[in-house]
Amino acid sequence: MAELALDEDIRLRRPAGIRSLRLGDVRVSYVPDGAVLLPPTGWLPDTTDAVWAALPQYLDDTGHLVASIGALLVEHGDRALLIDAGFGPQSLPPDPSTPRGAIHGGALLDSLAALGRTPEDIEAVAFTHLHPDHTGWALHPAPGADRPPFDHAEHLLSAPERAAHGAVFTPSAGVRTPADGEEVFPGVRMRVSAGHTAGHAEYVISGGGRRLIAFGDALHSPAQVDHPEWSAAVDHDPVHAAHHRRRLVAELAEPGTIGFGVHFADVVFGVVRPGGDRPAWRPVDE
Repeated sequence: MAELALDEDIRLRRPAGIRSLRLGDVRVSYVPDGAVLLPPTGWLPDTTDAVWAALPQYLDDTGHLVASIGALLVEHGDRALLIDAGFGPQSLPPDPSTPRGAIHGGALLDSLAALGRTPEDIEAVAFTHLHPDHTGWALHPAPGADRPPFDHAEHLLSAPERAAHGAVFTPSAGVRTPADGEEVFPGVRMRVSAGHTAGHAEYVISGGGRRLIAFGDALHSPAQVDHPEWSAAVDHDPVHAAHHRRRLVAELAEPGTIGFGVHFADVVFGVVRPGGDRPAWRPVDE
């Protein structure tokens, strides 16, 4: 048990690599693009230095939360859907006017190739929300190209998200707004979970008697699973976001339910097992 806990601690402080799970006929894979460093008390302003002194396993050597950036590939037979699109081929230094540290992307297309897929295989890109670390490759061409790599694919987002932020989201591909609860791909349903943004969405993927909830930025760190009251500084409605997190954490604790946290360091797939002296978020690797 001690070795297991040590391995999990190491994974909490590094970006995720490619990881895959199978849900019956559906395969889901984390597609890495990059990472961002988050100052813990800046990103989660309801916390203090004393809080993080008691939770050192979540912080890297520079004292930051390490947040992975990437996408979720959903495959059903020959068909492929991408949920979110990373940050794209760009890097930015820390922004002192925001609670964000250094951020970089650029690996998503290589990660997709390692999973045996090309951008042309992606029939649709479904977005949890329209922040730039989720829309990157939908808007930015690859180096040396003149069009974004998913320009041919349908782009899906919730109607309230498009209404609130659509003016800054201008892909040349078609944009569609499925209804709340609509199936957007075999075994995949969109549901609106506003709080982080006005129209933030989650995707529930079902197969093989299990379901996976890709909850986007409802949670940014596995530490929030134990403390759903901690809203992020960038949450559109912190009170609503905290209320949703409490319900989400309870749902993730239900039998047969797996969570996907795109920013959850190297523990992006997990289950919630509350109680005991270990964190409630437990990584799932198969």
